[in-house]
Amino acid sequence: MTDNSTGLEIRGRILSASFDLTDGVISVQSDRIVAVRPMTEWLAFHPDSAPPKFSGLIVPGLVDIHNHGGFGHRFDTVDADDARAAAEFHHSRGSTTVLASVVTGPAADMVAQIATLRALAADGTIGGIHAEGPFLAVARCGAQDVRYLRDPDPGLTEELLAAADGYLRVCTIAPELPGYDAVARLLTDNDVVISLGHSDTDFARFRQALAPTGSARLVTHLANGMPPLHHRNAGPVAAALTAAVHGHAVVELIGDGVHVDAGFGAMVFAAAPRQVALITDAMQAAGMPDGEYRLGPQSVRVIDGVARVANRSIAGGTATLAQCLSWAVRDCGVPLPDAVRAATAVPAAAAGLTDVGDLRTDQYADLLIVDDDLQLRRVLRRGQWLT
Repeated sequence: MTDNSTGLEIRGRILSASFDLTDGVISVQSDRIVAVRPMTEWLAFHPDSAPPKFSGLIVPGLVDIHNHGGFGHRFDTVDADDARAAAEFHHSRGSTTVLASVVTGPAADMVAQIATLRALAADGTIGGIHAEGPFLAVARCGAQDVRYLRDPDPGLTEELLAAADGYLRVCTIAPELPGYDAVARLLTDNDVVISLGHSDTDFARFRQALAPTGSARLVTHLANGMPPLHHRNAGPVAAALTAAVHGHAVVELIGDGVHVDAGFGAMVFAAAPRQVALITDAMQAAGMPDGEYRLGPQSVRVIDGVARVANRSIAGGTATLAQCLSWAVRDCGVPLPDAVRAATAVPAAAAGLTDVGDLRTDQYADLLIVDDDLQLRRVLRRGQWLT
């Protein structure tokens, strides 16, 4: 790679949604990519310049659209510095774009947390906000605090939208709850992506709520927070996969090796390889040792890297998205291009993020240099090296 007065020139094998170049160069000026060229073409444009050193495999900065915190810090907070530290931890580990997720809690707390996160979205620290709750099914609450779950409420939805001021990107909601249709229309009218999750409904209702008949186009952590797939009661998992196969929905998959096993991951990618969004569902304990932590109003205990609340439900993840990417390739046998797309372009598009997730002209200069085992070597975010 080369630093000069015109910006950065970064050379390597370039793998993204738009390019698969064995030897290419990414040209960066300020915080944007200005060109991506094969090495032969770069040499023709720069006949008098020494070529940049080959750096290794270059992939886009990862895009995590479901993340509650990390390194001891939380997004479900009214402390902006705490939330900023959570984002910066994940940036340094390769997730150059993160949606900050808040969980179910008292309505006033959720509104205040979203208002705090709004400033971080406005300055680019986070890519936006994800509200996971409070309109979720009690029977599939998982680590959501059941005391604060409620049926979809247009009034509270308006409060959440006002607090976010345009930065609420995704809202997880159970489609079978009374009031779903009215809140879904309100969210859609405000350009919020509806993600179905924490649902206890059947195949037909879940499938109907997804495009093209419904307005939802995303599914929150497939298989977690919903009835298990069964051949005589297919349920939401089969409905989500059916929609994904037809290109009508993107399914989130927590790639930490805890929430789903490798065989399930392999099946999901085999069914709809371009409709899978790898996520972490990371919480405060990501990057930290075992111990006591919090997720929303609840205490969480982490043992052997697995976070659980008192009811024994898994309480988010402790992995980074780079680790999830490695899991998909190593444990699930997913082809590298599909796995990279699932951690970059697919989640970016699913959340309506247009400037990230790919390596092409006019995108933010967010990229990773990794070794043959997908271990991080360097992270570039907005044209600045973080590592």
